[in-house]
Amino acid sequence: MTRLFSGIAFMLFSIISYAQADRWQQAVKYDMAIDFDVKKHQFEGSQKLTYTNNSPDTLEKVFYHLYFNAFQPKSVMDMRSRTIRDADPRVASRIAALKPEEMGWHAIKSLKQNGKNVKFEVVGTILEVALNEPILPQTETLFEMEFESQVPVQIRRSGRDNAEGVDYSMSQWYPKLCEYDYQGWHANPYVGREFYGVWGDFDVKINIDKDYTIGGSGYLQNPNEIGHGYAPVSNVKAKGNKLTWHFIAPNVHDFVWAADTEYTHTTMKRKDGMTMHFFYIETENNKDAWETLPEVMDEAFEYINKNAGQYPYEQYSFIQGGDGGMEYPMATLITGNRSLSSLVGVSVHELIHSWYQMILGTNESLYAWMDEGFTSWLSDEVMNHLRGEGLIPGIKVKNPHLDTYDGFVNFTKSGFEEPLSIHADHFLTNAAYGVGAYVKGDIFLSQLKYIIGDDAFAKGMLRYFHTWKFKHPNPNDFIRVMEKESGLELDWYKEYWVNTTHTIDYAVGSATPVEGQPNKTLITLEKLGVMPMPLDVQVVFKNGKTQYYNIPLAIMRGHKFEKKPNSGVQLLEDWHWTHPSYEFTLDSPVENIDSIKIDPERGMVDIDTSNNILQK
Repeated sequence: MTRLFSGIAFMLFSIISYAQADRWQQAVKYDMAIDFDVKKHQFEGSQKLTYTNNSPDTLEKVFYHLYFNAFQPKSVMDMRSRTIRDADPRVASRIAALKPEEMGWHAIKSLKQNGKNVKFEVVGTILEVALNEPILPQTETLFEMEFESQVPVQIRRSGRDNAEGVDYSMSQWYPKLCEYDYQGWHANPYVGREFYGVWGDFDVKINIDKDYTIGGSGYLQNPNEIGHGYAPVSNVKAKGNKLTWHFIAPNVHDFVWAADTEYTHTTMKRKDGMTMHFFYIETENNKDAWETLPEVMDEAFEYINKNAGQYPYEQYSFIQGGDGGMEYPMATLITGNRSLSSLVGVSVHELIHSWYQMILGTNESLYAWMDEGFTSWLSDEVMNHLRGEGLIPGIKVKNPHLDTYDGFVNFTKSGFEEPLSIHADHFLTNAAYGVGAYVKGDIFLSQLKYIIGDDAFAKGMLRYFHTWKFKHPNPNDFIRVMEKESGLELDWYKEYWVNTTHTIDYAVGSATPVEGQPNKTLITLEKLGVMPMPLDVQVVFKNGKTQYYNIPLAIMRGHKFEKKPNSGVQLLEDWHWTHPSYEFTLDSPVENIDSIKIDPERGMVDIDTSNNILQK
């Protein structure tokens, strides 16, 4: 009863959220059943999909993703991997070498709209459907599909028999309706990058050999018929040698599951009522790490809920599988033969995607940095917190992002950097995508915190979550929240950091006596890089005293510091971004100054910090 009530309340909340959204949201309801043949690695499936068109547009066609079709020789994923400069070693030329029984595929046997057959065409990883009758605004339609699928050998994310021996990692495993939003259809072929989906309710039945344990998205509806660590087996209902697992997942935009005959399945219920599930193949080397993981992730949930917003579902599963770490609604697939620090690191990162991708739902194909980058930023914060709590090895530091800064500075010298505005599939190198999405996206938040201040940033991150959850925010939506919270204009920052590859470089030029006033010092700062930033400046005097200054950009139309007595920070005049140099005067002779330093706490990524300090 508790779960039913919670589900109803959650759906009502979702409806209200949609009604209040600045932009409309499409909605789906999947009812799927598959019968799995583990000997052939194939399954037969049926899918009923109720699609609600909340847009103001009349839809004449729809599209489905057929992800498994990527795992065939000469697919777009295969050709991209074999022609890109720096292929992902997990893919490389492996798809080209697949034998027929190792490939992945979806075969669409039939498709009906409101009971009538419709014409469709399979184009690689996309199913193109011409509708018999258009879907009018504010109406719904029913699609009924019969399909067959073959699970490919594990290459990228999905597949069978991964490197650690997990039998089935079932992500991107069903024909999935593409998203239609205010920018139109997003029927991107599966080349190898990120994902975008329609929120809705999933009702999934999986009929598979009874020896398999399944973990995944959603709430198991028949635990007492299944056992396998969900509940004591009281009424097993096997059909021959098979059991049917019945899951329901409310208001999610995907559904993942994994299965193995050797899974150890444990659970931990948190004090807020949410239950964590853990599925792994126990070995002598990983046993201690997996047994310690629940306690650590409990604290991780506590920190994330407080700083990023409350997790809205009643369950989350950490599942050994896949090819590294990959996020899905209510679950993640992670490789599990790791040390404790590594296992926690991948678990934290994939869990945080629940906020920036599963709940906020940014189009991560187009804005990968808003998911991967924000997730990387918060991952650094959470891991630093866990070290401070003594839950993982290491020492808590003041700025856990400095290694990220250093890595980015090195990459800027390579010549391969590309703007974040590029679609994830269209970066020229995997390195440029990786640095852009993960590293530069991480730095986007770190520098924003430096620009607007700790308090406004912390409040802004929570405001962003509560304003845009379940609404697919874009970069402007995020920066507008931060503008409202800080009272500053920030469009310049977004435009420089996202749309260009311009870099930041400031220098302390000189410190000289003021002509005719020997008890005063004229300090000159220089803007050597193209991208402008506000500056924090530290002056250390030889008597041991330190004074901090803040120089806002004029285009910010404000500043992060209030000019208050005893604040420790003195506010200076604005610096116009067009001006290559800036001067201010100290009421102290030059000989009393020990050093002058720009950005003493490294809040921004200055590509040459050697010229940030002048030592007298």
